[in-house]
Amino acid sequence: MARGVARALAARGFAVLTEFILANGRRADVFGIGRDGGLVIVEVKSSVADYRADEKWPDYLEYCEQFFFAVPEGFPEELLPVDVGLLIADDFDAVPRREAPVMELSAARRRAVTLRFARAAAARLHRVVDPGVASEG
Repeated sequence: MARGVARALAARGFAVLTEFILANGRRADVFGIGRDGGLVIVEVKSSVADYRADEKWPDYLEYCEQFFFAVPEGFPEELLPVDVGLLIADDFDAVPRREAPVMELSAARRRAVTLRFARAAAARLHRVVDPGVASEG
């Protein structure tokens, strides 16, 4: 499902990384930066059990301006918080069911997250051309 979410975000103009490690050590399933610099995190939940086992998602909120859950069609939406966004996703696409509210980040936090994203993306690209490189940026 992360691939479908990444495709959907890319179609909306976002640069996307999957499995992006935040400064607090948490790993966001899908992280995107929009053309306007907006920061989005999408947490993918493949099942009710997957959602119930996850208590770490609030730790992502201080690193993005919009937060979404992505779940498969048929997921009981009433289990999810109503104050975050919701995407219905599969391996090929994701469609918004509920837009996420926009949260303010300080300029310093936005800069730090954006820099971390750029370094991670550059390091991943470098590993494509030089697989011996081990750094994440």
